[in-house]
Amino acid sequence: MCESIGVVVNTSTRLARTIVRQILEAGITDVVISPGSRNAPLTMAFYEASKKNLIHLHTRIDERTAAFFALGITKATNRPVPIVCTSGTAVANFHPAVLEASHSNSPLLVITADRPAELRRTGANQTTEQAGIFGKAVRYFADISGPAYPMILPLNSLRSGPVHLNVQFAEPLVADDDSNWLAELKINPPVDFNRKSPGTFYTKSTRGILVVGHDRAGFTVDEVKKFAAELKWPLISEDPLSFENAIPHASIFLSSQTITDEVAPDTVVVIGRTTLSRPINRLIAKARKTIVIDPRILTVDSERKADQKFTSLPVVEVPPIDVEYLERWQKFADRASKKLAGLTNWSEALIAREIGASLRSGVSLFIASSRPIRDIEGFASPRDGVETFANRGLAGIDGNISTALGIASQRKETIAVLGDLSFLHDITGLINDEDINLKIIVIDNNGGGIFSTLSHRGADGFESIFGTPHNLDLAKVASGLGLQVSTVTEQSQLISELSKPIVGISVVVVSAPNRESNADNLQTIFNSMDSM
Repeated sequence: MCESIGVVVNTSTRLARTIVRQILEAGITDVVISPGSRNAPLTMAFYEASKKNLIHLHTRIDERTAAFFALGITKATNRPVPIVCTSGTAVANFHPAVLEASHSNSPLLVITADRPAELRRTGANQTTEQAGIFGKAVRYFADISGPAYPMILPLNSLRSGPVHLNVQFAEPLVADDDSNWLAELKINPPVDFNRKSPGTFYTKSTRGILVVGHDRAGFTVDEVKKFAAELKWPLISEDPLSFENAIPHASIFLSSQTITDEVAPDTVVVIGRTTLSRPINRLIAKARKTIVIDPRILTVDSERKADQKFTSLPVVEVPPIDVEYLERWQKFADRASKKLAGLTNWSEALIAREIGASLRSGVSLFIASSRPIRDIEGFASPRDGVETFANRGLAGIDGNISTALGIASQRKETIAVLGDLSFLHDITGLINDEDINLKIIVIDNNGGGIFSTLSHRGADGFESIFGTPHNLDLAKVASGLGLQVSTVTEQSQLISELSKPIVGISVVVVSAPNRESNADNLQTIFNSMDSM
């Protein structure tokens, strides 16, 4: 590292600059920081680098939203993103996003500032046991101290998930006057995290299906499409907006046990995890043989059961599909499409159908967990032209606004579809001043609508402990944050909102029917599948 002649650089400044130089030289383009005193050496070094246009610096006051924002950037770029915070409770607030990153193999580089180790367990202010705080959720951990720690950025570990560097900074924390520390940088191209080590998938089965989980196990849409084209089996996708050749509405018509029995496969290939639909998982369970393709078998899903497992997309050697079996699938898909196209009552099912159909090509879409992602899986028709994202590692409703904002910071126009509780859960994610184009569509049914569709419905105290009505005017909540706000109460208004250009951050509150009537409507649709 180049330093001015005669300048003595303090220990913490030197350590921070060593770390930042390695990050810059690795080709990392974005960093997300939260303000604090103990992490000042790092944040000041990153700020100096940002002034020279060597990295894009994002600031978030809430560490939880900062980490999810960074997670969104990793999803949009497939590149590592450092997150930086001060010591104490700030570190713990990173944990939800670290867990999500761990279960989706996302390359978060978690850098937490700490007091020197000798202050631990002494009653020192803002000092706790940060070393190893994330446990098995990270792929690599280092507790770093000293003026010139001989560290090398653990990029190989980042290939399979988050990494934690806990950095001990002793006072003074303010940088010395040395303007040359960024000289002679040799910036490498961004790290390519694509996985390419195929085996061969061979079967004699002529009645097989391919099921693709929403996150595609980290593979690109094009990679999965190529694999599906070689396999030539019926394709069921939890994300119908990425695969125009997928069987439409499978999670809906497979709610019929009769139909499930009629299309039961001999062999199922599953890419990623199937976390949304019980009917799909019931169909998978009927197969004689299950093949799983997912790199997470090597990390967080090492105990996953299957007859055969691959960590990358294999070469395909299969006989031609049974034509009669393929026609059977198409018959039910066509009948379900016709029936669902006839929905006219204002409902969450119709809202999901119209969102899928009316999204403009080229727009990126983030879909929140709980009901929105299930409704789009079931009621949106397969298409292409839309890039989709979701937090399906652990499928939480926390951090969804921040993740969507992180994605939108890397895209021209983005839409996020959230439930009302997901929106309220991450409302502090909207405290920012970045130039981001994101339209947030909030489906407001005044509470936890998914529970009305589960076995919890009707339980004693349901409204208090599951329904949890918020009784808030979400349009006023959003307006209070200075955002552009509109409300939607009918189909034509929704279609109009989806057709508008996305400029800045705005919120569209979609007023949905009450949760119980929506659950009844879903059950009516499921029951109607038996008569197809």
